[in-house]
Amino acid sequence: MPKRRDLLTFAPFAFLPPAAAASLPNATLSAKQAKLTKEPFGDLLIYFDGPTHQLKSMTAGSLRLNPGATPHPPHQHPEEEFLLVTEGAGEISLEGKLTKVGPGSMMYCAAGKLHGILNTGKTPLLFYFYKWQS
Repeated sequence: MPKRRDLLTFAPFAFLPPAAAASLPNATLSAKQAKLTKEPFGDLLIYFDGPTHQLKSMTAGSLRLNPGATPHPPHQHPEEEFLLVTEGAGEISLEGKLTKVGPGSMMYCAAGKLHGILNTGKTPLLFYFYKWQS
């Protein structure tokens, strides 16, 4: 059995929170500085990905979606998401409802809700997305 003095020596550390993961840095990034992944459906750029001072996780990126392509079938994930279309034409599926989109269209999708995007145009569709989990 541990002695009382041993408990007092180590007890204060038992109540400390675990070391926090490094937060995303304050930064301004150009597209050339973002992490580029060339996918069969288009070019994916990830600008920021990780915890922030207030969120467990935050991802900000863009996708230049090839004509006729979709990055994946409608899906769901634990993060909330905004998606902003800046170029091209397409359709966003949100909980089974299809909406035609173009430059200036924005989607919000709550966590766990089914959503997807399809490029229905003849040119690339560019959108920016922001996903987070608190």
